[in-house]
Amino acid sequence: MSEKRDAYVKKYKAQIDEWNAEVDKLEAQAKKASAEAQARYQDELDALNKKLAEGRETLKKIQSANEAALHDMMQGAESMWTAFEEAFRKARSRYK
Repeated sequence: MSEKRDAYVKKYKAQIDEWNAEVDKLEAQAKKASAEAQARYQDELDALNKKLAEGRETLKKIQSANEAALHDMMQGAESMWTAFEEAFRKARSRYK
């Protein structure tokens, strides 16, 4: 694996771990909410967990990509990370 790929994968594995921990916190908060709010929160949490799974899958693909495809895959992944970060920020703001 190239150094660039290694650094990229390491960075986003750490980010995914951080987001997983934050989602766990949001899930704990949701359990304390009213039944109606829990249902609403669960939809958001399901969406966040789906995006996290997509992120993990993208990292697997990047790890196994050949050098020729690596650059394009990393560029595509960057927009995914940005979208997830925005979705996560919005969800977190609703829990405050």
